[in-house]
Amino acid sequence: MPDLRLVPPITDDPAQFEPLRSEVRAFVAEQRAAGHIGREVDTWLTGWDEDFTQALAQRGWLGMTVPVEYGGRGRGHVERFVVTEELLAAGAPVAAHWIADRQVVPSLLNYGTEQQKQRYLPRIADGTCFFAIGMSEPDSGSDLASVRTRATRVDGGWSLSGTKVWTSGAHRAEAFICLARSQALDTAHRHAGLSQFIVDLDSTGVDVRPIRSMDGRHHFNEVILDNVFVPDEMVFGTIGDGWTQVTSELAFERSGPERFLSTLPLLAETAEQTRAHMIPHHPDLGRYVARLAGLHQMSTAVAGALARHESADTAAAVVKVLGTSTEGNIAAFVDTLSDGLNPALAEHTRLTRTALVQRPGFTLRGGTNEVLRGVIARGLGLR
Repeated sequence: MPDLRLVPPITDDPAQFEPLRSEVRAFVAEQRAAGHIGREVDTWLTGWDEDFTQALAQRGWLGMTVPVEYGGRGRGHVERFVVTEELLAAGAPVAAHWIADRQVVPSLLNYGTEQQKQRYLPRIADGTCFFAIGMSEPDSGSDLASVRTRATRVDGGWSLSGTKVWTSGAHRAEAFICLARSQALDTAHRHAGLSQFIVDLDSTGVDVRPIRSMDGRHHFNEVILDNVFVPDEMVFGTIGDGWTQVTSELAFERSGPERFLSTLPLLAETAEQTRAHMIPHHPDLGRYVARLAGLHQMSTAVAGALARHESADTAAAVVKVLGTSTEGNIAAFVDTLSDGLNPALAEHTRLTRTALVQRPGFTLRGGTNEVLRGVIARGLGLR
């Protein structure tokens, strides 16, 4: 009989991390008062600020889960969760280091060679090494088993050819972890024959092309690989085990606070303007605050499970589906409260417009919600 709990139990005492939470809040307030940061939405994607990343590194808030021998802090996943949640809630610019710190660090610790760990982990922890992820492809949607990027064995390494899309930050990142097909497709075993490679984005044959958002801003990219040489020492994990490795990464990608806090700064601004009687009171404001409180509990529970090295794939998918739906609904809800013509609400209007532009991507990135509902059903033994 499968375990039908949607999320794992919370075994840590949340109160033990309140001093850390207060410390992060004080730091953010100092940064805002000094004019170094503002309040923005969706900052884990759009807020690229390497100076802010350096300030976090100096505080010891990057590479928190990296062992001390690799230049990290040797702290737990829940402590990292507390820091990242506070930064996202404040709308701080964390995009520069986000993928490296969230996803690449645990992957390197699980699958990286000693050489790879020594090369990348200390620089991720000190905020000087930025990564992207090469998973999605044209016409593949969320079906990673259908990737067509090819990895061909050559003398001393591999030659990669193919196209990746929606590659956040590739125009600024040093490298990305690329999923490619290293063996011919076996239609009966579509998940077999996939491998991962660390690709230097300055390599010969790499062409990074911008994909601009509706507002003209540049966060995403198309990355074209044309016979890009990857030496054997940059094979990531084990050849042929790419699918297993990727799916283990996705629990970290799908369950974090970025899956429900992208529009919290907008909701906070709305609450402030409501209190000042600049925006009419509406009961849905309280409903969304309550919903975010529940998502906080769920996401915290997944962080605890990951810290205990427990499987959390189904729970992570639940957080992602509910969280991204909520943050998109917040953008739509706030848009109904103001006509955008009141000059006294210029900041509120700006945040609302940015949230609406970003909203279509919320339920797509990290796997579409439609696909993840199938993951949840399978995890609960319902299909």
